[in-house]
Amino acid sequence: MSILDNVDAATNLAKNNELQLLVFRVSDSADSAYYAINVFKTREVVEAKNHFLTQIPSSHPLLEGTIVLRDLQIPLLNLPLWLDVNLTEEDIQKSNILICDFNGIIIGLRIMSAFRVIKKNWNEMHAPDSYRVGEDNVVINDTRLEDGSLCLVLDYEKLLADVIPQAMVDVHESPVNLKDLDIPAKLLNGTVLIAEDSKTAQKHLTQIFENANIGMKMFDNGKLLVEYIESLHEDALSIPAIITDIEMPEMSGFTVVKILKDDSVTKHIPIIVNSSMTGSNNKREAEELGADGFIDKTKSHDIIPLIVKAMRKAENN
Repeated sequence: MSILDNVDAATNLAKNNELQLLVFRVSDSADSAYYAINVFKTREVVEAKNHFLTQIPSSHPLLEGTIVLRDLQIPLLNLPLWLDVNLTEEDIQKSNILICDFNGIIIGLRIMSAFRVIKKNWNEMHAPDSYRVGEDNVVINDTRLEDGSLCLVLDYEKLLADVIPQAMVDVHESPVNLKDLDIPAKLLNGTVLIAEDSKTAQKHLTQIFENANIGMKMFDNGKLLVEYIESLHEDALSIPAIITDIEMPEMSGFTVVKILKDDSVTKHIPIIVNSSMTGSNNKREAEELGADGFIDKTKSHDIIPLIVKAMRKAENN
């Protein structure tokens, strides 16, 4: 039986502010750290020795080449090297490939071994300030395994931005797409609130809003955003829109949507979910909780037109 079998449905977990993580290692050495990725960004784990690797000339050093899996050509990224771990030829023969899906982009990550699937509440996921120092930090948050071992969640969006930048959002498409857009005065004069824990996604969104000359305020997780809005009291009505990721430490984006849409003061503020978890179940769950729009992170350049659409709809209701 695969280690990824019997995984609970993502939306059921989200309702309870929970997630499931696939825990893995990138080395067999005794001091090798544990790493994790949301299981709903993974497809399967395959043995590397069973898949022929085709190298790509003049590619990024972390792009090992491509493999073919069920007629699909998949780029293989050297995750150990990204983490400053050098595998021997023997290690490479024993290694595995974790097949992942980011916004519909299928990639393979070289790992040594998949450990197990664990369930966590988002309030058990932490993002120490040390992970936010400098542009090169690859850790986004952490949690603890049952034996007390530290398990690190990586900024996979940074990895993709570094190695396959063409797969990420094109921040220069906005403000081009705003030229013929009638932007409401409340948006032009207000401050959009954003909950996002990935430094890479934060950077993209900041650039998009700066290009459009629209004010925004960034929060490293949903809990900080909700606490800020609660501190505003009735002044929260001046907020033109809110953007939230789904996967965040302390509080998931689904919980953010539920809390704000259940509050009489904030329920009319348009909320856009901006996520790499783009499955139909997640989109449906966001809508059922009251979100006013859903966009995947590779299309974040269209987020301001989506906000305008949601604001116009709210005005007419």
